[in-house]
Amino acid sequence: MTKAPLKSVTRSKSLIQIHMAVFLFGSAGLFGKFLSCSPFYIVLGRTFFGALALFIYARFISGVRLSGFKAAHILFFLSQGVLLACHWVLFFLSIQVSSVAVGLVTFSSFPLFVTFMEPVFFKERLKPADVVTAVAVFIGIVLVVPEISLSNKTTLGAFYGILSGLTFAMLALVNRKNARQTHAVTVAFYQNFFAALLLVFPVLFLKPAPPALSDLPMLIALGVVFTALAHSCFINALSEIRAQTASVIAGLEPVYGIVLAFFILNETPDLRTVSGGIIIIGTTIAAGYLARGQGQGT
Repeated sequence: MTKAPLKSVTRSKSLIQIHMAVFLFGSAGLFGKFLSCSPFYIVLGRTFFGALALFIYARFISGVRLSGFKAAHILFFLSQGVLLACHWVLFFLSIQVSSVAVGLVTFSSFPLFVTFMEPVFFKERLKPADVVTAVAVFIGIVLVVPEISLSNKTTLGAFYGILSGLTFAMLALVNRKNARQTHAVTVAFYQNFFAALLLVFPVLFLKPAPPALSDLPMLIALGVVFTALAHSCFINALSEIRAQTASVIAGLEPVYGIVLAFFILNETPDLRTVSGGIIIIGTTIAAGYLARGQGQGT
């Protein structure tokens, strides 16, 4: 008699965890405005402190295995690290050039790329509903871009945001291939570890704008709270919440970020960005509900 209420409480706790994770992920974009240093340094700090926190969590709290992998696994982790580094650098570059809203909305275009890349990667049939979703997302992107000129800061920010979405889509596909074989915390640790390792090179050779000493607490918070903690909450929630439900909630990430940017940074997105964002985010959430209703696993 007590099992049903206990299960309901556990599910409610998991829903809170996943909303908290998505809220933290959405909030991370604001650091692109808080920090004055180059996106290379922002992502280096985020991945380094994120990897460190995940290592401590895996080694001393959860007991997740972090060693004993074959060369093929290490190559997977390395490719994931490259894609993660590119994704986050482009994402923060988009926000610094334009606004939090433009960066988050154009990054949310990644389902457009996943739709057409996934059938190629996994030899799956392209579904008509997926094509409709992709077309709607494309219309949303067109609305966000004010003119076809990279001299326009909004257009340039949208361009970087779209590239961020492309690299995230590639990362999602590589993750899908690796997630069935490796624990998600292990994947997250190695992604962040290799991303941090790779970002040392552009920092050394390109010599981008370095962070000030006052930036260090924010970089630690970005890595530990808004990356490692958020990721751990998301993973823990998946033990009780279906992947489709999680994907629908994840569609709220740009909403959280844009609302926070409005209240904290006084950033008010223009009508085109709002219209495009509603189409992109609404389409993504609707597609998640449709997949859940059809019982399609991920």
